[in-house]
Amino acid sequence: MVLEAAVNGACDTVVTHNARAFAEQEGVSVNQLIATALAEKLATLGAEAYLAKRAARGTRSRFDAALAQVPDVEAAAGDQLPAALALG
Repeated sequence: MVLEAAVNGACDTVVTHNARAFAEQEGVSVNQLIATALAEKLATLGAEAYLAKRAARGTRSRFDAALAQVPDVEAAAGDQLPAALALG
């Protein structure tokens, strides 16, 4: 009830209503819904920070060198882009 109490105290009635409705729809408690949503958000923020850190280490020349090692062949059956996403 700690998380649900925090929601009730800090959020407007629409958010509280939606939290209860989605929790019921998912078959979990409001606390479980909030804990899961928080865990997902924290994982996303962590991933963004990790990717930004990795991107800062990269260079265009190293990217081009890695890309040059990729063979220029047709995609395997089932690996093609859908026509709506195909380039050119």
